[in-house]
Amino acid sequence: MPARLQRRLEQEQTTAIDMSPLLDVVFILLIFFIVTTVFVKETGVEVDKPQALTAQKLEKTAILLAITDRGEVFYDGGHIGIAGIRGTVEQLLRRQSRSVVIQADKNVPTHLLLAVIDEAKLAGAQTVNLAALTP
Repeated sequence: MPARLQRRLEQEQTTAIDMSPLLDVVFILLIFFIVTTVFVKETGVEVDKPQALTAQKLEKTAILLAITDRGEVFYDGGHIGIAGIRGTVEQLLRRQSRSVVIQADKNVPTHLLLAVIDEAKLAGAQTVNLAALTP
């Protein structure tokens, strides 16, 4: 009887669930989600946007430019100024045609906003939109 019990205990110890296939599936899912994720380059600054009743959802592939209340223009966390808009947008549009979205603070002067729109259009942007909040 003790030999029988000994064999049974040895069999129970060797029986285990193989975790390799489960880990393979988890890694494949992780790779799938990383590859299919669209990365949007944020402007890097917080802007107090105005509200608009006709505001719509933002495209995920849009080029985001931000204008602060101090008149500074930012792209991807870096201060590019008005002089840097044309070169930055031209370079981004070479890779893929997409729209430009301007996140302007509600206290930005109109002449500065128009200068940014003009630079974006001179860089080749087909559509330039303004970001707003829905009330």
